[in-house]
Amino acid sequence: MQAMSLKLKLMSEPLSVCRLDTNSELPVWALKDPFFSITKTADELSVVCSQSSVPEGILCETDWCSLKVMGPLDFSLIGILSKISDVLAKASISIFAVSTYDTDYIMLKATNLEAAVAALSHDGILVEV
Repeated sequence: MQAMSLKLKLMSEPLSVCRLDTNSELPVWALKDPFFSITKTADELSVVCSQSSVPEGILCETDWCSLKVMGPLDFSLIGILSKISDVLAKASISIFAVSTYDTDYIMLKATNLEAAVAALSHDGILVEV
């Protein structure tokens, strides 16, 4: 990874990671949220959105929190997700990552937040909570 200082910021809204059938309509219930991500593949339609927006009966994993990599990040930067995921993997913390044009979001179960902040901080990555 190129030498740079990484700073992460905890986003306030609890998130859910949902799975819909690949032929499902875009979920209007997620579109109102300040943060949402929708990815469609041949196999599924995945939705990340505010936990409070998910209707009953939707297959989802709840209680995720998100750490935003403070950016914007240049596309030429190498190894940012690798660095963060390596630190968290060594601490036995599973992640779910979403990338945008400007930055990356690292999602992890809320129960792992304290351990994640400690591991990242120990490795010199500043986390603003």
